[in-house]
Amino acid sequence: MRIMPEALLPNIPVLECGSDFPVRTLTAYLDRAHALLDLATAGVPLTALRQLDRLSRAWLVKWENAHLSEIDAVAEILDRPGAHFFSVNYEWGCTCRVAPASEVGSARLLRVLDWRTTGLGANIIAASVTAPAGRYVTLTWPGYTGVLSALAPGRFAVALNQAPMRKASGFYYLDWAANRVRVWSMPHPTPAHVLRSVCDEAISFEDAVGRLEKEPLSTPAIFSIAGVGALDTAVIERTETDSRVHRGSHVAANHWQSSGWRGHPRGEDSAGRAATLARIDPAFGSAFSWLKPPVLNARTRLVMVADAAAGRVEAQGFEREAPATALLDLTISPLPTVP
Repeated sequence: MRIMPEALLPNIPVLECGSDFPVRTLTAYLDRAHALLDLATAGVPLTALRQLDRLSRAWLVKWENAHLSEIDAVAEILDRPGAHFFSVNYEWGCTCRVAPASEVGSARLLRVLDWRTTGLGANIIAASVTAPAGRYVTLTWPGYTGVLSALAPGRFAVALNQAPMRKASGFYYLDWAANRVRVWSMPHPTPAHVLRSVCDEAISFEDAVGRLEKEPLSTPAIFSIAGVGALDTAVIERTETDSRVHRGSHVAANHWQSSGWRGHPRGEDSAGRAATLARIDPAFGSAFSWLKPPVLNARTRLVMVADAAAGRVEAQGFEREAPATALLDLTISPLPTVP
């Protein structure tokens, strides 16, 4: 595989935003949003996309989703099918590690995000959001209304993994359909929207852990979080209304650690990814040289390491198992700022 020299790779843009960051990123990088939708919807009939949009918006209306008006605004700006569906749909695999930094007395989050849709690695944006609890940086895409990976300086670094698919019949596709039907009956926000509210409002690691442990979700999820102190680390496994909190150094992939919880693991070799990442030192300055299969795979889109005490994040986009962006090394003030 031919890898483009680092000097020729595009930078990850950093955009200063307020609470309206989904619309702000969309208007600033509308061409990227259309390019991503082109890739995500290739081969999908427009009639099917319109139906998916109608169902997705109906679900948002039914349960009075707090972000409905924002998603409507994104859809109006895009003026094409797909905006409502992609705002509530998530089908990814991820691998995360939370652990003390080996060289300093802080905690770190190591995060690798895998997603089926190509182009996500090449089109990442770092949105620096000023929120009520302080500033945070989310690695995101134009118009996306949730939060999947974020650094809140002086508070925490946090990431969301897709949980295993609940087993109903034992047959994968029947279970997939049963899980989709179940979501329709859930009056709770998506995990990505819950994580956004935590980044907006949680003032500390413990505050964030408490909310991620207790707030109801529309679908199961796994959260990994690293605070300021070296021992402030946790993986939080969630169903819609139940939780298991694993404190200390842990790795999260797309299978349950909790005894008695059953489900189909997501992504490629979930157990192998977890075992591999558990051996990696969450250090800065490595240029992600440790990134190898199975953690690195054809669906890897984002790699990052974040330290809330230092207010520092390194991140890079990936496509086809190779870097798609230059390395972003960003440090922002750990002091909270209130708009």
